Amino acid sequence: MKRFQTFRIIITGFILAGMLSACGNKDGASSSGKSADKRPLPEPPAVSQCEPGVYGGRCVIATFADPKTFNPITANETSSTDIIQRMFSGLVIVDSPTQEVLPGLAESWEIGPDNKTYTFHLRKGVRWSDGKPLNADDVVFTWNDVIYNPDIINVTADQFRLDGKNFTVTKVDDYTVKVVTPEIYAPFLLFFGAVPIVPKHVLAPAVAAKQFPAAYGVNAQPDNIVSCGPFRLKQYKPGQFTLLERNPEYWRVDKKGQRLPYFDNVIYTVVPDMSAISLRFLKGEADLQEIVRPEEYDKFKEESAKGRFQLLDLGLASEQDNLIFNENTNTNSKTGKPIVDPVKLKWFRNTKFRQAISYAIDREAIVKVALGGRGAPRYGFATVQDKKWYNDDIMKYPYDPAKARALLAEIGIKDRGDGTLADAEGHPIAFVMNTNAGNDRRQKSAVIIQEDLKRLGIQLTFQPLEFNLLIDKFTVSYDYDCILLGWAGGPADPVYAMNILKSDAFSHEWFPKQKKPSTEWEARIDFLMNAQLKTLDQTERKKYYDEVQAILAEQMPMIPTVSMQAYCAARSDIKNIRGTTLDPNRLTWNLEELYYQKK
Repeated sequence: MKRFQTFRIIITGFILAGMLSACGNKDGASSSGKSADKRPLPEPPAVSQCEPGVYGGRCVIATFADPKTFNPITANETSSTDIIQRMFSGLVIVDSPTQEVLPGLAESWEIGPDNKTYTFHLRKGVRWSDGKPLNADDVVFTWNDVIYNPDIINVTADQFRLDGKNFTVTKVDDYTVKVVTPEIYAPFLLFFGAVPIVPKHVLAPAVAAKQFPAAYGVNAQPDNIVSCGPFRLKQYKPGQFTLLERNPEYWRVDKKGQRLPYFDNVIYTVVPDMSAISLRFLKGEADLQEIVRPEEYDKFKEESAKGRFQLLDLGLASEQDNLIFNENTNTNSKTGKPIVDPVKLKWFRNTKFRQAISYAIDREAIVKVALGGRGAPRYGFATVQDKKWYNDDIMKYPYDPAKARALLAEIGIKDRGDGTLADAEGHPIAFVMNTNAGNDRRQKSAVIIQEDLKRLGIQLTFQPLEFNLLIDKFTVSYDYDCILLGWAGGPADPVYAMNILKSDAFSHEWFPKQKKPSTEWEARIDFLMNAQLKTLDQTERKKYYDEVQAILAEQMPMIPTVSMQAYCAARSDIKNIRGTTLDPNRLTWNLEELYYQKK
């Protein structure tokens, strides 16, 4: 599950004119669509149940961050994954709104009586975008040589280990793969099956040379980025756009036998911030907008009445914004100095300190000011909308400055007579908070939090940063005090959070990639997250996850702030839209099925 993003760009008039004219080509038949139909289809092709559409047109999507990579295994931010997910495919397809698991690269599968053995039968005749066959060697390579390779740091492996043991992935024949899990793995098909497969014939040399993370980097030539999804990379201009084109080898068709996708091209254009994204869409220069901010709802509602686009309300969003303090106890390998100032680290790692900060945040004010009243305070890790997994029996933190001061006093943090708080050693309580520049909602939230803490006597410096710089601080250098950031929505299953909640996980936000749990409660979460995977009993799984939610609510390693209402918008002539909050891509999760309706 990954994050929101911002970025800057200047688009030349030539490029912009080209985008707009291409966007207007929605009614013409696509030459690439016709040629795609001449290429042999797999035996059998996957058949989409969508309404059959027509070929043609370019779909323009405004975004505010460049991709950091085109590598589907190492990507860990939505600026990359939003694009990558259009380029690669897994053994199964997950219908996001229903969470139904459908055949993908695998046309069928069997589950053994032990509920630990899975046999996948691949489609014969599937080809990579360069025309080379896709077979069992690619699947085995993806897992054994890449994902489980200890020399390749990636977020995927965290979700597919039980008690430290990898799944066993073996080739039975050219089109059959067997997977055996160490224990029962409850959501196996939903998660394992959806992992993108990568081409052995292209990437094996990079793995051997220990250069895999760079192999599909943003500096690679588009022709060298071979993929198997509905689209392939055509062109990338840093700070300007990413252009995808129809993959003529895609292995999925509609009910009429027409090879998907319908769009000729999809272009992700980079603009300065979220306001610019909305402006671009309202001016008719973008065709889809995945996130319409709650504070913009009235303007979009007014404009949608003119008929050019539809405005969708998907309910309360599953995304969450959290305030995370840096609890990393390690030292910088280059300087030998502590990653976090020891004075601050003592505060940040104290449960009562984090609880006090949570009580000090006026979430209702954030909803009113940052969300325009369209949202709700959030106190737990799981969203209240997730009826299957949400635990309401957790600690909650309504705005209570007096409670916050009392908790801080219990750990020796008091007003020393000048209106500012200091710890028992006399150190003023002062730190820096970062969030991503250009995200108006987060910046407004940060200002409110800054004022809330100032009233307590805490000196909080708010410092917004460009998104990719922020992510580097968060996941590479760990050079930050606290960060206001969020996780995008995803499938309603606890395993989706494994790479956040496990103490040794890549995205363990407050202390990433620990060698072992640094606290007893982290060790307990590790046990519970492993235990919930090993039973097919839904009641048992929920009991384990309920306890995880209770621990997180008590310890507050990630301080939830608010949930916003999920709005999105799309041109009225785009068909087959099925909006969902169970995917970070609310509208484009099924981009290959979308098309422009002819007038």
